[in-house]
Amino acid sequence: MRKALIVWGGWQGHEPEQCAHIVADLLREEGFAVEVTGDLGIFGSPTLAKADLLVPIITGERLEKEHALGLVEAVRGGLGLAGHHGALATSFKESAPFRYVSGVTWVAHPGNIIDFRVAVTRQDDPVMEGIPDFDYRSEQYYLHYDPTVEILATTTFTGVYDPAARNVVMPVVFKRHFGAGRVFYSALGHVAAEFDHPYMPLILRRGLRWAARR
Repeated sequence: MRKALIVWGGWQGHEPEQCAHIVADLLREEGFAVEVTGDLGIFGSPTLAKADLLVPIITGERLEKEHALGLVEAVRGGLGLAGHHGALATSFKESAPFRYVSGVTWVAHPGNIIDFRVAVTRQDDPVMEGIPDFDYRSEQYYLHYDPTVEILATTTFTGVYDPAARNVVMPVVFKRHFGAGRVFYSALGHVAAEFDHPYMPLILRRGLRWAARR
């Protein structure tokens, strides 16, 4: 049985503990043994490298450089890394090694909670198969992302809330390879209630499964 490790913490506005338990249920339904913890010290534990999937549901916080470098090598060796919304994009923003392995950094969400459209660009990919373009209400994330990512869905900024972003097409869902490891990210899921959307948890469930160690 594959093992998933979910670590939650940081800013409470993203409801990290609630989301962690929802994600844990998704993974258990996929046959994973799941450990959920709010102890960020686990990043320095041998437990990390023994997992098959790491899901950090963390906004902000600090990661020791030694622990960050260890995480990079664990993913390079096959550990899956995956997250939604603030997870990955806003986790440990001061850690260059973490930014390197996660491949994504949040920088803005013009208009805050707004209605926007998600365009599925890779319906041939198993993560997005059968999912049409759809409307969504949340923070529309403006991201800085690694050039190696494989984009599965995008959103286009209208410029209504910030003219500087007008007509910018931004990834919403992507995956990437990092050595023997796999990284998955979905920008959807600001708070736990968004898991009630018909496509948000389905995309995340499939992405988590894809990212886990082979």
